[in-house]
Amino acid sequence: MTTNETMNAVNEMTNKGVERVTSLGEINLRFFERMTARQMDVMNLAMEHGIRMMKLATESKGYNEFFKGQVEATKELSERVMAETKTNLQLAGQVRDDYRVWFEKNLADVNADLRKGVAAA
Repeated sequence: MTTNETMNAVNEMTNKGVERVTSLGEINLRFFERMTARQMDVMNLAMEHGIRMMKLATESKGYNEFFKGQVEATKELSERVMAETKTNLQLAGQVRDDYRVWFEKNLADVNADLRKGVAAA
């Protein structure tokens, strides 16, 4: 290889490396944006539950009514948190698939580039 060919190959590999890192950063950014939104949803659930409990404490006419309201509210919160957890697990599965596809594609590209470089040498 001539010096120009070597420099062109290095530049091409560097540009492809930057593109790979950028695409990985985009996957990470999408994941963290989605997880942040999910966490905000869970925080809203907790706030709603707290407000409901305070309202129940002030409006209950007796201990039995208060206790039954607590049980009902806690059951509802648990069900909603389980639904959120299932959604988060689905998101984690999707992100895992995105990372796997990214890794396999880029590994194949790197192998192709290395084979091309070895063949040229």
